[in-house]
Amino acid sequence: MYPKASPTAVPPADRNLAQAVTTFVELRPRLFGIAYRILGSATEAEDVVQEAWLRWQRTDRSAVVSPAAFLSSTTTRLAINVAQSARVRRETYIGPWLPEPIDTSIDPVAGAERAEALELALLLVLQKLTPTERAAYVLREAFEYGYAEIAQMLRLTPVNARKIVSRARKHLTDDERDSVDVQEHRRLLDAFVAAAQEGDVASLEALLTPDAVSLSDGNGLRGAARVPVVGRARVANLSTAASRFWPTVAIAPVQANGRAGVLLYRDGRPATFMTIAATRRGIHRVLWVFTPAKIAAFLGTRAHCAPPARASRRRRAT
Repeated sequence: MYPKASPTAVPPADRNLAQAVTTFVELRPRLFGIAYRILGSATEAEDVVQEAWLRWQRTDRSAVVSPAAFLSSTTTRLAINVAQSARVRRETYIGPWLPEPIDTSIDPVAGAERAEALELALLLVLQKLTPTERAAYVLREAFEYGYAEIAQMLRLTPVNARKIVSRARKHLTDDERDSVDVQEHRRLLDAFVAAAQEGDVASLEALLTPDAVSLSDGNGLRGAARVPVVGRARVANLSTAASRFWPTVAIAPVQANGRAGVLLYRDGRPATFMTIAATRRGIHRVLWVFTPAKIAAFLGTRAHCAPPARASRRRRAT
């Protein structure tokens, strides 16, 4: 296991290792942030960080000019390798695949100077890029590396690094570039959940864009839609169709990927994560995560997660 805290006292013979631990612990949030954005999986990102620690232990650290550059480069290349194999595995995934949400209530930018390339909807779009394109975009947009630094990490020329980032940007739609701010996102999410609980289709349609899409990640789990649901009316109807669902769940607000989300509990156990993506046009993505492993991974990134005292319920007007 890699260290998550610096040693408090070490024998003189171990001072070199102690310094290596201190350096790694300081850089760990950045390393995790790089790997997570490339992979869209907290579980896989932790594995990459673990491998980076092992390589940091084994390397001749006296020859390393910049530990930050060495560890960032190592983490990026490891993440690219994992991403290449993950793409093959996801070909057998049943239904839509969504990135694993992570708790960002403590570290709202997950190791970066700014909360770029962190929203779930954007991470999903980045998965359409090649692993190298994804890495270049993440390093530039989230971590503000220069093109010369990116080129060195990815073993490219600076000119090629610039072209790759430019190509990656072109994959983003106006919706991904023009997200609402955090406060408006929370307001829209709260309004959406309230309308869904009430079965208020008209209010839901007023919140949604005409081309809204609902995606459910369940990997074949019963109750999760196996295909994207497209269009304002269909998404609104789907969100209220499960009339027996909303009265039976307790709703806990959470912060995930720098934005508001809700964790839905059934029988006292976390069962579903849900969030939205929105622009000034309205809500254009509704994202549901049902897959138990991804719910568990989200809980694993949280400092504390207790179910709400009781369900927040609204009954339909009669």
